[in-house]
Amino acid sequence: MASLAASSSTSSQAPRTIIVTGASSGIGAYCVRALKADGWRVFATARKSEDIAALEADGIEAFYLDYREPESIRVLFEAVLERSSGRLDALYNNGAYAQPGAVEDLPVEALREQFEANLFGWHDLTRRVVPVMRTQGHGRIVHCSSILGLTPVPFRGAYAASKHALEGLMLCLRQELDGSGVHVSLIEPGPIASKFASNGLPWFLKHIDHENSVHHAAYQAQLLRLRQGGIRSPYKLGPEAVYKVLTHALLSQRPRPHYVVTMPARIGVVLKRLLPASMLYRILAKRA
Repeated sequence: MASLAASSSTSSQAPRTIIVTGASSGIGAYCVRALKADGWRVFATARKSEDIAALEADGIEAFYLDYREPESIRVLFEAVLERSSGRLDALYNNGAYAQPGAVEDLPVEALREQFEANLFGWHDLTRRVVPVMRTQGHGRIVHCSSILGLTPVPFRGAYAASKHALEGLMLCLRQELDGSGVHVSLIEPGPIASKFASNGLPWFLKHIDHENSVHHAAYQAQLLRLRQGGIRSPYKLGPEAVYKVLTHALLSQRPRPHYVVTMPARIGVVLKRLLPASMLYRILAKRA
């Protein structure tokens, strides 16, 4: 794939351009560096100044972005277009967090914050990008969704809801862009080695009254997993597994609507197709 990316640019052509959000760690941090190595001009985003500095130290053009702040989305978009002379080949929406907690324990404000960061901000940035890509007649829009956007599990209701909404919204967009030269794809990873689980801990402590909940006992196990960085699984893959499918979504002549990553995620999709719903949800409930 690296050679394919490199072959897309010659000495007389500008490199392909891409915005990648959530590049401070994990999947995003790996992908921006791999994309740069493969010849892309990468515009990366992060929220913390030290993460922006680390990206810039590696020669990556980095910007502040918080999906919950519409002004930061506008500023990022305008700055990128100014630097790229109005051209943008791809957008990879990746920045997100997971709000843990049982649905009955979720304050409405927690759900609003989850959707601002995981859906509304993504939609805002995507809407700004689409007219640019329509005008130039080509573009790739890739969203890092989750297997939980297809097969929900207990205590992940806020995150699963945001990803289910993302799946529905962006699959509609994919159909509406048919014939425009702009393609939309969704990546649905299962367990990936990253800071994603531990990053959810502050949100859990902020919004969930775990000491007084009927789910108190279950939350103790949840807290332990969050502090340990998530589930320990022999099937957990590194972020390079996501990058492999990302390059296909960005460069293939026929990018897929869905890219399911990791064995547990693939098994979940197969079980959803084959099993009666009641049996499927009993199996998924055991993952809590």
